[in-house]
Amino acid sequence: MRQFFSELSRSKAGLAGFILLVLFVALAVLAPWLGLEDPTRGSLRARMTAPTWDGFWPGAHPLGTDEVGRDILSRIVHGSRTTLAVAGAAVVAGGIVGTFLGILAGYAGGLTDRILMRLVDIQLAIPLMMLALLVVAALGPSIQNVIMVLALTSWIRYARIIRGQVLSLREREFVQSARAIGASGWRIMLRHILPNVMTPALVVATLELARIIVMDAALSFLGLGVQPPNPSWGRMLADGRVYISTAWWSVTFPGLAIMLTVLGVNLFGDWLRDYFDPKTRSAR
Repeated sequence: MRQFFSELSRSKAGLAGFILLVLFVALAVLAPWLGLEDPTRGSLRARMTAPTWDGFWPGAHPLGTDEVGRDILSRIVHGSRTTLAVAGAAVVAGGIVGTFLGILAGYAGGLTDRILMRLVDIQLAIPLMMLALLVVAALGPSIQNVIMVLALTSWIRYARIIRGQVLSLREREFVQSARAIGASGWRIMLRHILPNVMTPALVVATLELARIIVMDAALSFLGLGVQPPNPSWGRMLADGRVYISTAWWSVTFPGLAIMLTVLGVNLFGDWLRDYFDPKTRSAR
């Protein structure tokens, strides 16, 4: 860990991405204890209140209010809980399925490999957003369905990358030795190959997180994501777009939250990819 953070501190972009990511995760975790207003409670007296920058006292609205008087700062902070929880669950689910199928395809080869890779090719031929819209529209909008459809669109990237890694790993000496002493195929995949593909899987997961955050915001914007009264960044953009000319803050701040989160994930993910790449590390 000391070496990891020492290397991270030398990269301005990676460190900035890490700080942004930690900031939004901390806001999501600490949201109930920050003393913010109820994100679902509105006040017609306070509707469309412009941002006030002179304090955070009770009743103040540092980022303004929306069309029904709900505090935008509170909705952004509590919306980060929903967005990051959905994106994180989808990344984990897609990563588990994709990593398992990638290892299975790469190690088994033959018919198993051909079937799984053709499934990947078929899904890649379908626009991912269209697939997400069709599934959510058919099953109905809910947090569970959104997580399922986002995981469905992400496993293919894990599978293709992990399969490529396994194709080279299965010919390595430690795998041949395990096979020679009678280890079963499942034991070799889980005990010897899986630990060696966790690094590329981690890098893919970091980069996939940014894409899934954007897709979750897009589904919420279209009304197929997280449903009211739960706050969601994409839903905030959809509700505020009508008032963009008279209440710019209703869409600007949720949009900035999405942009900064995705930027932080991408910067940190790019640094992780370079950190775990032996060629890049040797060049440094």
